[in-house]
Amino acid sequence: MKTSTKIWLCITGALLIALGVVCICNPAETLFATAWLIGCLTLFSGIAKLIFTFRTQAFLPNSGSRMLSGILDIIIGCIFLGHNFFVALSLPVVFAVWVMIEGIIIAIDSFDFKRVGFPMWWCLLILGIAGAVLGCLGLRNPDVTAATLSTLIGIGIILNGVGYIVAVAGVNRFENKLSL
Repeated sequence: MKTSTKIWLCITGALLIALGVVCICNPAETLFATAWLIGCLTLFSGIAKLIFTFRTQAFLPNSGSRMLSGILDIIIGCIFLGHNFFVALSLPVVFAVWVMIEGIIIAIDSFDFKRVGFPMWWCLLILGIAGAVLGCLGLRNPDVTAATLSTLIGIGIILNGVGYIVAVAGVNRFENKLSL
């Protein structure tokens, strides 16, 4: 790999780490940016679905549901972009509900694992209950959920940045082994 490519990967990693720190330090702005990004992605998804529907209409039957889905995505994307404040405020609640529902599903699934003889089924049960409880707590205090969500986004971005830098070190090691 070229040295310039490695330098760019390291710069990208450092910038991602800095962005992660900014996300952790500015939770409200992180939620607004996340809401804006979700709006853009939903809008582009809807446009792509409509283009796909029109181009495949002749040989894929039942394109009406895909067209409806594309139109709804476009409408939702426009709502997200036009009402960024509302979406940013609702993200912690949506996240908390998602964590709660997933926790309940994991807890219920643990009994299926028990039925098939999986010895660690109780671990899934405990994790599922913990997720459900954390989701409920998140619904009770959305401000804490918002800060937590921003922190998790920031940590995820930091980890990606570190991953880029570690990947450069791995490429260097791989290149050294190949040259031997």
